[in-house]
Amino acid sequence: MRKDKRISNLFNNKTKVMDRRSFVSYFSAAGLSTSLFPGVLYAIAQGNQEEKITKEMVMQAEKITGLSFTDAEREMMLNGLNRRLKSYKKIRKIRLDNSVPPAINFTPVLPDMEFEKEKKPFKLDDYPDVKIPTNIEEIAFYPVVYLAQLIKSRKISSVELTGIYLRRLKRYGSKLKCVITLTEELAMRQAKKADEEIKNGKYKGPLHGIPWGAKDLLATKGIKTTWGAKPYKNQIIDEDATVVRRLKKSGAVLVAKLSMGALAMGDVWFGGKTRNPWNIKQGSSGSSAGSAAATSAGLVGFAIGTETLGSIISPSTRCGVTGLRPTFGRVSRYGAMALSWSMDKIGPICRCVEDCAVVFNAIYGPDGKDGTVVDVPFNWRPDVKVTDLKIGYLKTEFEKDRRNRKNNSRTLEKLHDMGIDLIPVKLPDYPVNDISFILSAEAAAAFDELTRSNRDDLLVRQTRGAWPNSFRTSRFIPAVEYIQANRIRTLLMKAMAEMMSEIDVYVAPSFGKNLLVTNLTGHPAVVVPNGFDEKGNPTSITFTGNLYEEDKVLLVAKAYQETTDFHLKHPEV
Repeated sequence: MRKDKRISNLFNNKTKVMDRRSFVSYFSAAGLSTSLFPGVLYAIAQGNQEEKITKEMVMQAEKITGLSFTDAEREMMLNGLNRRLKSYKKIRKIRLDNSVPPAINFTPVLPDMEFEKEKKPFKLDDYPDVKIPTNIEEIAFYPVVYLAQLIKSRKISSVELTGIYLRRLKRYGSKLKCVITLTEELAMRQAKKADEEIKNGKYKGPLHGIPWGAKDLLATKGIKTTWGAKPYKNQIIDEDATVVRRLKKSGAVLVAKLSMGALAMGDVWFGGKTRNPWNIKQGSSGSSAGSAAATSAGLVGFAIGTETLGSIISPSTRCGVTGLRPTFGRVSRYGAMALSWSMDKIGPICRCVEDCAVVFNAIYGPDGKDGTVVDVPFNWRPDVKVTDLKIGYLKTEFEKDRRNRKNNSRTLEKLHDMGIDLIPVKLPDYPVNDISFILSAEAAAAFDELTRSNRDDLLVRQTRGAWPNSFRTSRFIPAVEYIQANRIRTLLMKAMAEMMSEIDVYVAPSFGKNLLVTNLTGHPAVVVPNGFDEKGNPTSITFTGNLYEEDKVLLVAKAYQETTDFHLKHPEV
């Protein structure tokens, strides 16, 4: 069959993005049908109702799938393929909200794993008497553990502190493009309530009265939740996400819904590109772009971000802040935009490691709404000696690293100086890049209606690597290959469990193979600043721990961080 040059142009990205009707016409003209491409059938489902799948279409689809059938086999397939096409049409008549999960839950837990069961009291380090700074603006860069002392002792009120952050949000938010919605009215109401409760002896803990910002994929009752994307810019979800509800219960004060890359990719949203406070000409990375930028610039006391494939670690690195990506299934995602049901994770972005422990302690645990969340206690023990733990390092990954070699080498030297005998370990040898389309397949399903409605054209980014193109191409992922990739993922999890059985925590470069591996296996990680590059931009190092052992990975990261002062520096916006 003659190859249609128009189709060649389509795949070479030389034509403009087509609407769905044009898409159907393209493939019909060449004797092709997207309905036969694995995981698809949406084109014909919206096209001619009389169109049938033919043997010629099967032959063309074979080239895309890398398979080969005989003519007799193709003939035998036709009845089933056409019958399924009718089923797909019926399925698409049922509206599936983004909040509806599939009936298949991923768990990083293997059958023989056991975890701690007893919950112990949460204990913080003792800090010296904290003073109000001469320049009150400096208080905006205080860690939560310091702010908590000031509020508890009533040296400053939550209303005063909230006012400082709101003024900074108004002053710098537009410059950094990190704020989507300022929640001033709600914030002042919550701050006044906090002050009244504290005055009456009803102190709730270290987050009581502390202003915070939410990545704008967390639902907030009565307030817009835009997902950073133009098709949803006026969306209001009539309830609070579990994380929002739990922080409200802890007495924290929500001051802003912060920017995120559209539908959780990158740092570009419908209002522009979120900027790095350390270098205003540079984007803040993503997708928790606003959460990291606002924390770095002293616009919030702390923020909540999410990670599917680097969206806490990457912007935390770029903006020079500390982030915790918890174990998969640790924090409820109820009320949060779904991108990948088997990879999405919610965690805090803060100024220091202990702040992350404080925030995590408030948001983790089952809520009866997210079926992936396990009931494993978080026992923060800052008095444990890190030298009692077995700590590894990815020797090969450090040797390959070119991005941050100098500062990473200094980090390893610092850990050695701390009395830590680093154990060389190696990541499992599986083709993780080749199974990473698991994320793409799930994301395409999460935004199936957006693709089929043609409203994906409203998204700002329309490049080859942006979501609209990814959603479309992901329709061609075979269901069988998606399952096979997840079976390989199980082997990867088993190999990681074997590696981790020898150690408690390991240190790794923040980018590279480790980032993808641990997002697939669901392991927790803490990213902390470890210096600056030759251009003055922050760099970072990552500590990874065993499943549900955030206490140990936070402990090691905290011990390292306290030997440095990188987290104490802040940008001049």
